Amino acid sequence: MKTIRVVAAVIKAVNKTGESIIFVTQRGYGEFKGGWEFPGGKIEKGETPQEALKREIMEELDTEIEVGEYIDTIEYDYPAFHLSMDCFWCEVLNGDLVLKEHEAAKWLTKEKLNEVEWLPADITLIEEIRKGM
Repeated sequence: MKTIRVVAAVIKAVNKTGESIIFVTQRGYGEFKGGWEFPGGKIEKGETPQEALKREIMEELDTEIEVGEYIDTIEYDYPAFHLSMDCFWCEVLNGDLVLKEHEAAKWLTKEKLNEVEWLPADITLIEEIRKGM
């Protein structure tokens, strides 16, 4: 089975009431269109996961991020491929998170993390994210 290596940004911020919030996006294309995920994308040859994440977020969301602590690598078997997804805590440095490829986006509090239809690989990370918030 083919393995696809990707990176995902768990972009964290604090809302007006002081609660931690996480930025999530709804896929706008492809087989998994409409599913919710953490933004990111494929690692290109010669890139570190952190470099790939900075590039992908700039391309997809027109935003510069700071890549922070490594969270986990999710290994997930989809029917047509194996996904290996390195996940990192991130913060916005500059930009307004403009949706270029996604259908929608939301900031979610810890309590609302289960209110979206996560893609299968991303949902395996939710409990870890909740602990980190």
